[in-house]
Formats: sequence, C-alpha cells, structure tokens
Amino acid sequence: KLIRIEDCFMRNQLKMGAILSYINILAGLIVGLGYTPVMIRLLGQSEFGLYSLIGSLVAYLSVLDMGLGNTIVRYISRNRAVGDKKSESELNGLFLAIYSVIGLITLIVGSILYFNVDNMFGATLSADQIERAKIMMILLIFNIAISFPLSVFASLMQAYERFIFLRIFNIISVLLKPIIALPFLFMGYGAVTLVVTATIVNIACLLTNVYYCFKYLDIYFSKGHFEKAFLYEIFGYAFFIFLNAIMDRIYYGTGQFILGIVSGTIQVAIYAIAMQFMNMYMQFSCAISGVLLPKVTMMVANGVTKIELTNLMIKIGRLQYIVIGYILVMFFLVGKEFIYLWAGENYLSAYEMILIIMVAALIPLIQNAGISILQAMNLNRYRMTAYTIVAVINIFTSIVLAKMYGGLGCAISTAVAFLISMGLIMNRYYHKRIGIDIPLFWKNITHMMPSAFILIVLVEIFQMNVSLEYSWLHFVIKVVIYTLIYMILMYFIGMNGYEKNLCRSAICKVLRVK
Repeated sequence: KLIRIEDCFMRNQLKMGAILSYINILAGLIVGLGYTPVMIRLLGQSEFGLYSLIGSLVAYLSVLDMGLGNTIVRYISRNRAVGDKKSESELNGLFLAIYSVIGLITLIVGSILYFNVDNMFGATLSADQIERAKIMMILLIFNIAISFPLSVFASLMQAYERFIFLRIFNIISVLLKPIIALPFLFMGYGAVTLVVTATIVNIACLLTNVYYCFKYLDIYFSKGHFEKAFLYEIFGYAFFIFLNAIMDRIYYGTGQFILGIVSGTIQVAIYAIAMQFMNMYMQFSCAISGVLLPKVTMMVANGVTKIELTNLMIKIGRLQYIVIGYILVMFFLVGKEFIYLWAGENYLSAYEMILIIMVAALIPLIQNAGISILQAMNLNRYRMTAYTIVAVINIFTSIVLAKMYGGLGCAISTAVAFLISMGLIMNRYYHKRIGIDIPLFWKNITHMMPSAFILIVLVEIFQMNVSLEYSWLHFVIKVVIYTLIYMILMYFIGMNGYEKNLCRSAICKVLRVK
C-alpha cells in the first residue's frame, strides 16, 4: 500500500512538473512580452546591446558546471533504485566538494576575462561602455561562482523528482526579477542595476532549495572513498554533458560575442532579440523532456526494450511537435508584425534570423527524449563528438558570414550546423546504434504536418485579398483565429487517439473548474 501511495505521488510530481514547466514558460513569456519592450526602450538599443553582450560572454562560465548537474540526477536516481543511503550521502559529499572547487575556478577564469575586456571589445565599445561592462562582469562572475555549490541542491531535488517545488520557485524567480528591476529602470538606472537585482533573486532562490533539501528530503553529506573506476565513469559521463553545454553556448551565445567584436552593440541587440525568441521556443520543447531523465534512467536500469524506447520517443516527439509546430507556424505568419509592435522597427531584421534558426531547430527540439535516452544509457560520446566538430566549424563560418551579412550570417551558419549535427548525424545514430525506429518516428511526425501547411495556404490566400495595417488589435484577432484553425486542423487531421483523449480530458477539467 505504501509503495502504491509513493508511486501515485511520483506520478503526480511528473505530471505537475510538466504542467508547472509550461506555467514557468508562460510566466517567462508574459514577463518577456511585457517587460522586455519596456526595458529595451528605457535602456536604449546600445545599452541593451551592451547588457546582452556581457551577459552572453559571462554565460560561458556556466559551462564550468562540466555536466555534473545532470550527472547528479543520473547517479542519485540510480542509487535510489538500490536504496543505499550511505552511498548516497557519500555521492552528495563528492558532488558538493567538486562544485565548490568549480566555484573557485570560476572566479579565476572570470578574473582573466575581466582584465581582458579592453582587448576583446576596445575596437567597438566606448571607454564608458567598457567601464560599465566591467562592473556587470564582476557581479555576474560572483553570481555564477556562488551558484555552483548551491546548485547541487536543485539537482538533488530533481533526482528525487520534487519537480513541483522546483518549478514553483523558478516561476517566482522569473516574476521577481522584473518586479524588482522595473522601478529602478524608471528612475533612470541602467543595465548594471538589472544585473544586481538578478543576482539577489538568484541567490535567494538557491538558498531556498538548500532549506528544502535539509528539511524535507533527509539529505546528508559525508566523505566517501570511491574506486578510481567509478570516478572515471562519473567524469566520463559528465565530460560529454560538459561538452554539450559548451556546444550550446557556441550555437546560441557565440553569435552575440562575434557580433560584439566585428559589428558593435546595435547588431548585438538585434541578434539578442532573436536569441530571446529562440530560448522561449526551446523551453516549450524541454518542458516535457526535462522531467524524463530520472524515469528513463530507471527504465534503462530495468532492461527496457528498443520497442519501448521507440514508443517513448514517438509519444513525446508527437506531443512536442504539436506545441513546437504551432509556435513555428504562428511566428511564420505573424512574427514580423509582432516584432514591429513589440520591439520596434529597428529590430525587424531579427525576423529572418529567428525564422531560419527555428526551422532548423525543429528537428532536435522534437527529439529531446532521445538525449535523455542517451544520457540514461551513458552513450553521449558519439553525439557530443559530432556536435563538437560541427560547432567548431560553425564558429569559423559564423565569423566569415557575420562580416558579410551581420546577424543574418550568424543565423544561417547556426541553422546549417543544426541540420547537419542534430538532424542528419544524430538520426542515423539513434537508428543504427540505439535501435530506435527513426523512419517510424518521422512517419508519425509527417502525418501531423498537413495541418500547418493547410493553415499557411489559407492565410496566404486571405492576405492576397485583404491588407491590414499593423496594430495590436489586428494582431490579436489574427492570433486567435489562426490558433483556432490550427487546433481544429490538428485535432481532426494530425492527432491520434491518445492525443485526442488528452485534449478532451484537459477541456473537461477546465469546464469543471469553471
């Protein structure tokens, strides 16, 4: 009976974790839609570009995590299946010690970056901008350094599948940052104030995770003696997660860094808007797959079959496509109008950048479950090798194309890299090495695509005969009508029985609440 109660509790954690992930994304979306346009207008395009540039540069320090956050989740989840509390406390002590050392390394590497700001951006930034950049760097470096040892507790909560508490405080963090920062912006303070407020909120939320772990999870830390083979296994697993973090920074952060060197803060500001859209786009996909790793790890430990893995990837991929496909189609239809109304005419060139990367990123974003499978099976080596080679090539092609086409060149280079590494190479690997039926996966996805194409054709026919000026009223009307058409088409053409039942269940719950 106790086991059944615990199983029910964990299932609720998974379901509510996924739901709260979407609420977290929605909160971020609302904050982004309401706060970002106010921020960029109060800061100005140049100051916003400076803020984005320094943020993207210092964010490289976050890769010093070395993939250990994900490693904690995997190994603590595996240990929970065995039920050895002594071994768990020793693992906790090991990870906390490692993260403390990483925090110190962050301070050292950050200091090197700080003293080389003039060398990196002296050609494109003014003396005043250089000084403000240095202040922001000090604050951000401190933020990341202290976050490393404290982030161990968030990983432990994820390993224990306490997704509800984690997601709730993520939502609170998302909302608090603009609430605290806005009064200062209206009083005329600049980008430095944004960094100060973000640092305070971040540390407060991390300390709350520490309290939760000690209060409710019965967490202990002790010194352990580990075999070299086990340590090699841990760091071997973490190394490829670490590479993944570096490659993600190259794909999503290097463009701003390169543009800061060759073009200045205006191009950085436009590209930063494009990347902000991409981050929201990716978050919608990761909301489901982000809670899968503990479950997939236990499935692999219990000897899951290739057919079960295929069915899992198809099931999650179809759900992700419904959401991601909708966002992509809506942005294609009304994205330019939204950027004009939201950020202003000066940022319109971000539309093509966003659309190009969105199309290419569709493949990896609906196959995020595959990454969880690879991590659970400790088979990340091939993926990260391919990812790394293509990402390094992407750096050089981005530099060349950025000099010729600015932010659009960076977007083209990144999109091609996605298609090659996460599209062609990884689909072959999933099929040949893991045994996932990739042709069946894409057969399922292609059966869902006609809904989007029909909507695009209908809208294009409408726009050929009716011309509407850009306004928030017209924008909202279009979004509502296009969304309803997409949902109807997807329900009757794209969805299978399971997905239709989910929709009917959700609608019934909403109606009962009302």
